[in-house]
Amino acid sequence: MAGVGRRTVARGRALMPAAVVTGWRTVRWWFRGVLGADAYERYLAHHDRSGHDHPPMGEREFWRARIDHQERNPQGRCC
Repeated sequence: MAGVGRRTVARGRALMPAAVVTGWRTVRWWFRGVLGADAYERYLAHHDRSGHDHPPMGEREFWRARIDHQERNPQGRCC
């Protein structure tokens, strides 16, 4: 009986770090989505799926175009 308890505890300890890592990744993914930090990665994925004949914008160019667009078309922002 004592061996069974030890295996369960050992198994629980092995799973805990994986659960913590998974939880951290989920929280990070959510915050990046809310803050828009993943916009460039989503743009690249869309560019690849759409089959454009020109190369995608660089990251710096993408952010400049995005900010310019937001300045020209303000929508529901606090400031």
